[in-house]
This record gives sequence, structure tokens and C-alpha cells, in this order.
Amino acid sequence: MSERAEALQQRAVDLAFAVAWALVRRLPESVVTWVFRRIADFAVRRDGRGVRRLRSNLAVVRPNATAAELDALTREGMRSYLRYWQEAFRLPEWSDERIVGRVRTVNEKLLRDAHDGGRGVICALPHLANYDHAGAWAGRTGMPVSTVAERLRPESLFDRFVAYRKKLGMEVLPLTGSDEHVFGVLADRLRAGGFVCLVADRDLSENGVPVRFFGRQSRMPAGPAALSLRTGAPLIPATLHYEGPDLVITFHETIESAGGAAVMTQRCADAFAAGIAAHPQDWHMLQRIFLD
Repeated sequence: MSERAEALQQRAVDLAFAVAWALVRRLPESVVTWVFRRIADFAVRRDGRGVRRLRSNLAVVRPNATAAELDALTREGMRSYLRYWQEAFRLPEWSDERIVGRVRTVNEKLLRDAHDGGRGVICALPHLANYDHAGAWAGRTGMPVSTVAERLRPESLFDRFVAYRKKLGMEVLPLTGSDEHVFGVLADRLRAGGFVCLVADRDLSENGVPVRFFGRQSRMPAGPAALSLRTGAPLIPATLHYEGPDLVITFHETIESAGGAAVMTQRCADAFAAGIAAHPQDWHMLQRIFLD
């Protein structure tokens, strides 16, 4: 693709997101839900690269599923993924009461007790359900989130996502690879007693820690474990899923620092696998994650 064609494509994508953020929030929720479900079903019928990758990832999670069962799971996965986008376009207009009221938690005491310890808390989570809603909930219940985001192209689209998450109450730092400055800022937030949330089931640097994930080789970022080792902040994995209109956040046991970053990252992977296996339809992994 030529530079001109690529630039035009990026502007088109940015414009599409701008229109969606302006339009979707103004339509009745029932209409938006119907439209986004139809989009998901159309994407499954079209069977593009992202859908094929989602199906192959889910096949690892459900190795004994029949072809029909895997097709149905893939369809539910795409519907869940489009629900995430539907909510993303509407979340900034939700009241605080709705943001908090549509979240239920499991083992929340693990998080609150760790935060009360004053050393800050790191929460590592996979691409399950709506992590933006989880971040908004955390901020409105006394634990504002600091996080990182992958840089998007064009830059204007990245700026839209930063503004969107800032409106939800999150501090967003741009990820530019193995950026020591970002790591240092997050460490400072933790030392001040802050709350750092990192989506950590996909390695973007190609320098991640090797892990076994659903019995397969994968790599996951070492950032959550490294931050915990540097600052002493406890590391708590969390997994999410949808249950009717609600988002359910499950906090898993705190990961001890014994064994170093590699062992800690593997334990994160194990917690992620438990949450994904329980609710595979809400795992929005349309990219390659298994090395083999």
C-alpha cells in the first residue's frame, strides 16, 4: 500500500470512530444493541482474518468442541466483542450510579485490603469483556487507575482513545515499546499508593516472558511482575465477564514475588486461563497469541 493510500485509510478509520462516538450515544440503547449484534453476525459470516484468528484461539480453549460448537462460540465471542465497542461509544455518557451499579465483584476484599496497605496495587488482566468499564468503576469507588495504551495510527485516533479513557477517570500513558520512562512513571504512582492496571495477555514487544497458556507456548509481558518486584506493590490478577447487563470482576489470589518475574508471569497466565476457560465467549483475542 502506498503512503498516500495508507494515509487516506487512516483518516477514514479516524472519521469512522469520530462518527460512531458522536452518533451511537444518541440512539436508543435497544436500537444500538440490535445494530451491533447484526454487525457481529455479519463479521462471522464474512469470516475475515480476525474472526478466523478468534476461532483458532477459542479452539485451544475448547479443544473438545465440535465444529458446530466452535462456530457458535465464535459467534458469541464476536457479539461480546461488539458489545465492548457499543459500550465504549456510550460509556462517557453513563452516570456514576450506572457505571458502579452495573458492576458485580468476586473477592473484592483482596483488592481493597491490598490497597489499604499503602504500597499501591497492580492489577493484571486479559482482554476479557470491558476493561474500560472496570477502570471507570475502580475510579468511582476510590481507586483511580493509571494504565498504558498501545499507540494507534493515525495519532488522532490514539488521542481520541486517550481522551475517552481520561473522561472515564483514567490516566493513560502511551506505550512505545520497552519505554523505561513509562515504567518509571508507573513505579512512582505505585510508591504514592496508586492503582496500576495493565492488560497483560498479549506481548506487544516480542520480548515477553515465555509461558504455558492452555498447554501451549505463548509470551506475556513482564511489566506487571517487574513493577511489583521494583516497588513491592502486590500483584493481583483479575478476570472479567458479562452476566446479563452486568460486568463481573473476579479478583484472583495475590501473586507472591518468590521465583522472580518469570514465575509471577506464569501465575498471571494461569489465573487468566481460569477466567477465560470459565467464560471463553468474552475473550476478545482476535490476534495471534500462541507461538505454535
